[in-house]
Amino acid sequence: MKKAGTIKAKKKKNKAPKMKRGASQEGDGEKVGLETEGGDAKKMKPETATFPPTFSVSEIKNKQRRHLMFMKFKQERRKQKMQLRKKRQKEREALGDKAPPKEVPKTIENQRVYDETTVDPEDEEVAFDEGTDEFSAYFQGLTNPKVLITTSDRPRGKTVKFCEQLATVIPNAHVYYRRGLALKRIIPQCISRNFTYLMVVNEDRHVPNGLVLCHLPDGPTAHFKVSSVRLRKEIKRRGKDPTEHYPEVILNNFTTRLGHTIGRLFAALFPQDPQFVGRQVATFHNQRDFIFFRFHRYIFKNEKKVGIQELGPRFTLKLRSLQKGTFDSKFGEYEWVLKVSLSNLTF
Repeated sequence: MKKAGTIKAKKKKNKAPKMKRGASQEGDGEKVGLETEGGDAKKMKPETATFPPTFSVSEIKNKQRRHLMFMKFKQERRKQKMQLRKKRQKEREALGDKAPPKEVPKTIENQRVYDETTVDPEDEEVAFDEGTDEFSAYFQGLTNPKVLITTSDRPRGKTVKFCEQLATVIPNAHVYYRRGLALKRIIPQCISRNFTYLMVVNEDRHVPNGLVLCHLPDGPTAHFKVSSVRLRKEIKRRGKDPTEHYPEVILNNFTTRLGHTIGRLFAALFPQDPQFVGRQVATFHNQRDFIFFRFHRYIFKNEKKVGIQELGPRFTLKLRSLQKGTFDSKFGEYEWVLKVSLSNLTF
């Protein structure tokens, strides 16, 4: 006999069809990409997988996969830019003279805030100040520059070579070793020997890192930070050593009152009657408050083309302070001092 109440009938449960990954369902009840185990529903091809709008390549954990996706992303952006550029070019060719003017690209220089101290070169007040300042005798041809170049105590090889190469760039420049003398003792000796400039090159860890430029006998004195120094041997495809001809001087972007003073300080280092036979140019280019120095030789290939060849050395300056009179670290009066919070000042 069968035992009563011991066996329960198993009810069949209607299982819902399982949805695989990639399946989606719209609001109107139509199923897209749905597959059932029994095969009752129609099979449809799944759509191509796309990243969500908030997805970032940096979220990919695998390094190789992340790099591959990033390179694909850059390639797609490059293609889009090329297509847009070609489209604009075709539109401009189709419009001809009626084409709109080209857009000016945004750069750091044209997006900077206008400096109120920018002066007009034709301003009468500026012309009067330049005619009566410490450098007026050079530009009037009454005084010829004579420069003494020295270093800090116990200079190393690169600093000594840097000074020697500066002496070949600046005419009538002489290199003397410091021998432990203080600048307050060197300046009277320079004045007695008719030197018009004292240039002191400082070094740190055997690399030039500072420059003190003192105009004699009445100042001013400028202190610069020196960086990115490259000697002639370190410059690729450099030309032969410079000759003794007086070079031409180019000053770019010295537009403010402080910039005029610094520009005239550099210009007075060189004689004001350049010898064009030597075809040598010394360039001081001011950009974002950094002064880039380059020394080139040029040659006329034809009536329209000119070739240039860098001679070296090259370096970058940044003004730290401008002091009235000769060098005096204790009691000197400063016209301008660089501050960390105001490092973006223009001149």
